[in-house]
Amino acid sequence: MKFVLASALLLAMPAVVLAQATAPVKAPEKAAKVVSPKPEPKKRAPISRAAAKAVEEVTPIDDDPNVKLTELDMEIAKRVYVGVIPCELGASVTITPNEKRPGFFLVSTKGAKFRMHPVESRTGAIRLEDPRAGAMWLQLGNKSMLMSQKQGQRLADECMSPAQVTFADELKKNPPPSILDAPKILN
Repeated sequence: MKFVLASALLLAMPAVVLAQATAPVKAPEKAAKVVSPKPEPKKRAPISRAAAKAVEEVTPIDDDPNVKLTELDMEIAKRVYVGVIPCELGASVTITPNEKRPGFFLVSTKGAKFRMHPVESRTGAIRLEDPRAGAMWLQLGNKSMLMSQKQGQRLADECMSPAQVTFADELKKNPPPSILDAPKILN
């Protein structure tokens, strides 16, 4: 089989050489140029990081009119700690209520701003979300954290308002019973 294939290639070789040695065929005359109805888009110069950040800082965060808060969401919003909340490693998160839309909050930390609203939680934790940016603020009794679902990481952890510091100290003094401990039997 290999011998037949090699023989066929050797026999075809002179034809290939002769085809390249013949005079070139004259190209047909050029056809009329077709004008494209759409002009090509102009290429934009890349925007520097500093310029993009400056524009972001003065651009208002999107007001999504499709987000409607329920009465339960408004009750949750009343329990959100506002102000500057210190976190671990010297970080902090600032939570500011939106004056134009009650129940909405501006949550900002170093280099990131999110427009969040309360979302019902089955666990009873206070949860604020920015679905457009993929961010979530989770407020528990003893600490809070800011998470980026898009990046898959925590942006700020161990954030504690004064009320959460008090609650955490109380937990240290009087820890709740473990679910693994045997129940006490009363006689």
